[in-house]
Amino acid sequence: MDKLKVMTIFGTRPEAIKMAPLVKELERRPEFESSCCVTAQHRQMLDTVLDIFRIKPEFDLDIMEAKQSLSTITSKCLLGLETVFQQVRPDLVLVHGDTSTTFAGALAAFYQQISIGHVEAGLRTGDKYSPFPEEMNRCMVSRLADLHFCPTESNRRNLAAEGVAKGVFVTGNTVIDALGTTVRDDFRFTTEELNRLDYQGKKVIVVTCHRRENYGEPMAQIMKALRRLALTYADQVELVYPVHLSPVVQKAARSRLEGLDNVHLVDPLTADEMHNLMARSYLVLTDSGGLQEEAPALGKPVLVLRRETERPEAVAAGTVRIAGTHETDIFNLASELIESPAAYAGMAHAVNPYGDGTACRRIADAILYYFGRSSRPPETFQSR
Repeated sequence: MDKLKVMTIFGTRPEAIKMAPLVKELERRPEFESSCCVTAQHRQMLDTVLDIFRIKPEFDLDIMEAKQSLSTITSKCLLGLETVFQQVRPDLVLVHGDTSTTFAGALAAFYQQISIGHVEAGLRTGDKYSPFPEEMNRCMVSRLADLHFCPTESNRRNLAAEGVAKGVFVTGNTVIDALGTTVRDDFRFTTEELNRLDYQGKKVIVVTCHRRENYGEPMAQIMKALRRLALTYADQVELVYPVHLSPVVQKAARSRLEGLDNVHLVDPLTADEMHNLMARSYLVLTDSGGLQEEAPALGKPVLVLRRETERPEAVAAGTVRIAGTHETDIFNLASELIESPAAYAGMAHAVNPYGDGTACRRIADAILYYFGRSSRPPETFQSR
């Protein structure tokens, strides 16, 4: 029997982190002929993940350009992937999450009448402009996909409410699989400043803030809150902020936070560095989606610097709280976790609802089942 030809497609660092362990799982399975195509929507940050996981894509569209827009990203992905699909003719294309690469990859596969698998399916906020353009990207991919790999039961219910019931599997999130290979006790950072931090004597707070919907006044409020935390708890906390390369984010962060002794504005970190930084930290403040899944798996409370989240499971479990984008709200919630051991323990010891480290195995099993190569469906992930 011929091997199943499965092509994974991704283009950004967050996608790469979550798809890398799946690429490795497919490569080791004799039933699959696995190939990988990257769009390089984010070139530098993508390449660091490829290096960490030792992945060499068979195809690299290298689409990134200065001042790229959503339209240029999407159109260049569509044209490049058309050529790749005509050359390879995979049986299945796997896309991840909600980026422009994800949507374009699914649409390009649909145009070629190739089956589509959506990894991290079923996340929803219900607001088509928040996050933008991610919410609509994932909604549109759900209409195109044949296989839907939902991290949680809540994600499955979201799809069911939209009439998507066939080819749906609850697998857990692949990012938990990735953490199992990146976090190490003996890890050393390439940024020496991070190696010198007192992780035992100080409360190290990891910060990320970069989303488009936070540009402008929301980001200004967030930066004010961070500055206030740094000044109020100057002897207790160290803030580490890997600042996104966006000029908008760079300006917002440096205008408010540069020069404070206990604020460390560092360059963007590689995936393994970020994972190990969070593992040694006290608290995470973020507007990132992926960190809302990764930090709870490491036992770290998360305050979400957004008005809503498409990952409500962690809020329900108690590992995540939505802080919003107002200075006072962010400061008050963070202060409570800094000052109250009971409040901190309540979040740090909550159950992580996102996975058990075997999501990739379930996805591979589901693919074999869908194509009739196995008579047994994969086990369903159930949060403890």
